[in-house]
Order: sequence, then structure tokens, then C-alpha cells
Amino acid sequence: MQRLKSLHWLACLLVLLSALPASAHVGSPDVYAEGQAGPYKLFVVIRPPLVIPGVAEIEVRSSTPGVDAITIAPMLLTGDASKHPPVPDSMTKPSNDAQFFTGHLWIMAAGSWQVRFVASGNQGRGVLSIPVPATAIGTRKMQHGLGLMLAALGVILILGMVGIIGAAAREAQLPPGRTAPPANRRRAYVAMTVAFVILVAGVILGGKWWNADAADYASYIYKPLQMNATLQPGNLLDLKMIDPGWVRARKLDDFVPDHNHIMHLYAIRWPAMDVVFHLHPDQVGSGDFHLALPTMPAGTYKLYADVVHANGFPETLVTSIKVPFIRGRELAGDDAEGTATALKWDGSGTQTSASDKLPDGYTMVWKRPATLTAKTPEDFTFTLLDAQGQPPKDMALYMGMVGHAAFVKTDGTVFAHIHPSGTVSMAALMMAQAQNGSSSGNMGDMPGMDMSGNSQSIPDTVGFPYGFPTSGNYRIFVQMKHANTVETATFDASVQ
Repeated sequence: MQRLKSLHWLACLLVLLSALPASAHVGSPDVYAEGQAGPYKLFVVIRPPLVIPGVAEIEVRSSTPGVDAITIAPMLLTGDASKHPPVPDSMTKPSNDAQFFTGHLWIMAAGSWQVRFVASGNQGRGVLSIPVPATAIGTRKMQHGLGLMLAALGVILILGMVGIIGAAAREAQLPPGRTAPPANRRRAYVAMTVAFVILVAGVILGGKWWNADAADYASYIYKPLQMNATLQPGNLLDLKMIDPGWVRARKLDDFVPDHNHIMHLYAIRWPAMDVVFHLHPDQVGSGDFHLALPTMPAGTYKLYADVVHANGFPETLVTSIKVPFIRGRELAGDDAEGTATALKWDGSGTQTSASDKLPDGYTMVWKRPATLTAKTPEDFTFTLLDAQGQPPKDMALYMGMVGHAAFVKTDGTVFAHIHPSGTVSMAALMMAQAQNGSSSGNMGDMPGMDMSGNSQSIPDTVGFPYGFPTSGNYRIFVQMKHANTVETATFDASVQ
């Protein structure tokens, strides 16, 4: 029985050889996060497994010197299993860099996980938990060349087995040197024919079993929630979710607030990407959200909606809508708008609005790396300056954070809503931190957050841990707040 289970898992792994893990973002599966493990500040990169079960690759860089060892353990984010961590694995130092650690962990099931980091060093011990949504979302067919090679080897194997059976039936009982009589040859032909038919039937039935098993496993592959957007009378945007079927446990009414809102909606005018709205629809029913639209220029808008389930599993729903010019309500609360020059690349990849004045004369500056390379961890740092080029004296938190950022690839294949703590949802991060005994789970304990309400303590610079998932051209929307004004600046990046 154990062997049969092993064969079943092996078949699943081969079928899902090139599956990708799901996440709350679009086309950006890797987890980038920054946080405090006690006295140690850690920059964490988790590359979820390509298959489930599979191995997650993990990198950690400590900004605080003196870290001697880090252990890691995978746990479910919620439920009884989250209270019983397994025996942790030790991370290793792959180079002479004393502050850089690598490791890997098995993720055995799809769902909302966390990785618990325990750092030890000359300042004692600290704990940090990072949530990881893990599930397979696709398959890839076997490579054509590999398929031909395996088929040829299979034919050779079948012919060899048929030949062995024929030789045994023809000559196994003959003395050495004796020629096989006609009766033995006829018996060999019959045995070879029967063996060939049985082997071919075995291959056909095996193929049907393989396809049935693959189809059964494919039914568990992640199917993201879908969303239909319609414009109702009175400039009311109606967003209805549709569950295409994935797991029965998924619900459309179990969403939890993520930094004060059930849904965060980015509306980006396409393809110019010259207008962006960060809005917050209200849930009015199971899987149904409404939003009174603000004044919007006419055009087609891509909509990216972030939600988080009660178990900490985040999802991003994607759709689009074409709207005429809308004379709607004034922006209020945490809703914000930004405009920029229409997307137009000159080949150098240097276009940016950083040097342009924002509507009230403020500017935002990006501490741009010399080169941008795909899958390379970076701390993307932005600074807000007032009309005189000085740090604003009335800095304010935007939904409890120093800033928000959205990284969007110009072909629409990548969307990532990033916080100062990284790519993880704040709701899931708070769940994870509340369990590890080192944090209360309050937002004030997270990087880039200060709940004291003292504007003098709020910095005018914010960093976002992230790594571009693929090469190409991206537009980055960064939002910071001073007084009651949310500034939205736009930056363009060409990634090698």
C-alpha cells in the first residue's frame, strides 16, 4: 500500500512538472518580506514549490550583524496544525557572507502556510513568521524530444520482452545445439503474439489510468476567483465574484479586513496606464461588492481586486471595464487617484515622472538601482519631498503604512500590490505574527508602520521589498501621504 501511495505521488509530481504556485498577485509568485525576528532585521525571499507537494527555496539576509544561526519550520497558517510546529531545519551559509543564509522546506499540501524563522546570535533569540500561499495553478506537457526518446525506449523494451518470451517458448526445453522443430517455432509465434497483445493492452490501459489520475489531480489545481464588472445607474460599479470551482472549502463571504478594508481595488486605464485609482468597494452580499465611482476619465480600465480569506489565503481578481466620462463623487477616505504621462517607451527605459511635479508641487524620488534584473531581491526606496525640496513636516500614514506600491508589467501579465513589509497580505502577516509569541499581531509591530499618530516620527522615505518576476517593462505606482493628501507618483522600469 505504501508503495502504491508513493507511485501515486510520483505520477502527480511528473504531471505537474512545471506548475506554478498561486499568490495574491498576478504573475508574481515569489514571496518577498522584511521583518523583525526579535532584535534582528531580516530580508526574506521564499520561492514556493513548483509542485504540491514540493520544495520551497528560501533565502534570508540579516541587516543586523551577529546572527549565528537561523532555523525554519513550515506550518499551516490557521487551525490546530498551526499550533504544533514540526522539528525545524537549519539554514546554511553558502558563502563567506556571514549574514546570508539559504535553506529549503517541503510544502506537503495546498493552502495558506507560514514559515517560522528563529534567529539566534549575540543579541539573543528572535522569531519571525512569514505567510506563504501555496498551490499549483497549471501543468505543462512533456517536452517533445523527451517524449520521443521515452516512446522509442518503450518500443525497444516491448520488442525485447516479446523476443525473450518467444525464445523461451521455442528453445527453453531443447538440449544445447539442437535445432528447434516446427512445433516449437509455432508455439513461439503463438507465445510472442499473445505477449505482444498483452503488453500493448497493458500500455493502453496504463495510459488511460495515467490520464484519469492526471485529470483527478488537475481538478485540485488552483482556479482563481473570477469577477464580472458592470456599471449600474448612478455611476455605481457592481463587482460580482464567480467561483469556477476549486475546493469546496472556498467561500465568497469569509473575507477579512486587510489594513482596514475588505477589498483593495486598483483601476488602471489601459493601455496608456496614465490614470490609476486605488479604491475600496464595500461588500453588499456574498461575493458582491459595490462602489460609487469618483470622477473618472473615459476609457478602458483594468481592474485588480485584492481580498483575503479568513484562513489567510489571499487572492487577486482581474477583469476590465469600459466606461464613458464619469462625473462622480469626490474622493474621500483612503481612496486615491494618480495621473501620469501616457506610456511610451523610447528604448532606454528611463521614462519616469519622478522629476515632474505632483499636482500640489511635491515630488517623489526613487533611489533607482544601476540595473534591474529579474528575480533579484531589491529594497525599492522612495522619498517624498515638498514644494521646496524638503522633507514634509506633516507626513501621515496611508492606511497605517508609510506607503503603498503597485508593480504592473506593461503587457498586463504581472500585478503586485506591495507594502513596506513586502508582498504578503497584512491580514495574513498579522495572523502569523500573532502566533509566534514575539508580536501582538498589531500593525504597529510591522515594518514601515507607526501607530503612534505622531507625524514627526513618520519618515518621508519608504522601502518596498520585491523582485521583478520576469524581464520586460514595468510601471510602478507609489503612494505616500502628508496631511490629508495622498500623493501618487509613477515610475517606469526596464528589467533585464
